[in-house]
Amino acid sequence: MEVGIDSFASAMYGSTSLNSADAMEQLLERIERADQVGLDVFGIGEHHKKEFLDSAPAVILAAAATRTKNIRLTSAVTVLSTSDPVRIYQQFATLDLISKGRAEVVVGRGSAVESYPLFGFELKDYDELFKEKLELFLQIQNQEFVNWKGKYRPPLHNQPIYPRSLQSKLPVWLGVGGTPESFQRAGKLGLPLMVAVIGGETERFAPLIDLYREAGHRAGFAPEDLKVGLHSPGYVAETSEKAVADYYPGYQELWTKLGKERGWPPVTRSRFDAQNGAKGALLVGGPEEIAEKLLRHSKSLGGVDRFTFQMDNAGLNHKQLLSSIELIGSKVIPLLKDRKD
Repeated sequence: MEVGIDSFASAMYGSTSLNSADAMEQLLERIERADQVGLDVFGIGEHHKKEFLDSAPAVILAAAATRTKNIRLTSAVTVLSTSDPVRIYQQFATLDLISKGRAEVVVGRGSAVESYPLFGFELKDYDELFKEKLELFLQIQNQEFVNWKGKYRPPLHNQPIYPRSLQSKLPVWLGVGGTPESFQRAGKLGLPLMVAVIGGETERFAPLIDLYREAGHRAGFAPEDLKVGLHSPGYVAETSEKAVADYYPGYQELWTKLGKERGWPPVTRSRFDAQNGAKGALLVGGPEEIAEKLLRHSKSLGGVDRFTFQMDNAGLNHKQLLSSIELIGSKVIPLLKDRKD
């Protein structure tokens, strides 16, 4: 199992608001540290809000590419529905050249929808936009010269798209939430699947992942082509008690605020503890506990190829985040390898 971090480039840590330049420098330091301690992948999301600095993820990843050597660099998620597939391909192909073949893209429709009015798109076209733009993006991935016609973008007539990625095909994952259609679409296309599990019990996604694998099998893809990734909130400290003490206050504040916006109930400690239980989506604890939980999740889903922690949204400071990254690299990953063997 590959293990990594996803970040939304938050500019808010603890009770102190950082200036944006300092927050960006700290983020790059964390990506550099993740590379140094052996994490496999680091992803940058896409939002267009004041509290996040990730509106241009490819730019952040390109800066990180110059400071790292081995870690793969990806989006998490690129909102393809409100982007131009030509420009997204060009940006990540350029990142692939800068990083010497370490770039990837996770594309999706976006759970946050602020990019739709910002770029002049209608939410009523949510799925149709994504379907059309994904078709174009995959054609660009596979072909240097593109002939294409659609509803939401001017046509392309034998148009070459440059630069080309260093990798023969730029890796593209499909980011999904919880709709069966999204899982089946990924399977039919033979795309690796990145599942965002932010609440409830992780094993409830097993039937949807079965749909993905069944759709991929019917479309003629080999099992090794149908990779499954998992993205969940998490944080690792020296002990489980310390991890919860560090993580819960900011988590409670953030998710209660989000709940008011999206109609969720307020966060309580009992609800948090349930989410952080043996089958819950949260991965907050000590190294051994987290390694065991990752293996349990993988087994319940029929195998997980990649897991990414999303942990910079809980009021954690830079020092705590660096420590967590180091523990993931020095303890969690070795424990996963030992117990798999």
